[in-house]
Amino acid sequence: MLQRPAVILVAILALAGCSVPAREDSNQTGIGAVPEAVAALAAPNQDLATARLLPEDNCYWYEHSGPVEVTLLPLRSTGGNPICVSRKT
Repeated sequence: MLQRPAVILVAILALAGCSVPAREDSNQTGIGAVPEAVAALAAPNQDLATARLLPEDNCYWYEHSGPVEVTLLPLRSTGGNPICVSRKT
């Protein structure tokens, strides 16, 4: 009789581990907060709402939602070049 509640509890705990965590870093990385100049340079069909500047390469990246997974892709200009900011020396 106690097996059924125990199985349900284990199933709930296992499924809770599969949940997607909330994005707490959106304010720190500036997701979706691209300057107007960058938005003007960006080619169409790119999700500017998910765009962010990565400090590793000083380039803007956006999330592409494919049929299987979400992938970070470089934000590109209409000419096909990645949009980056110059490094301060």
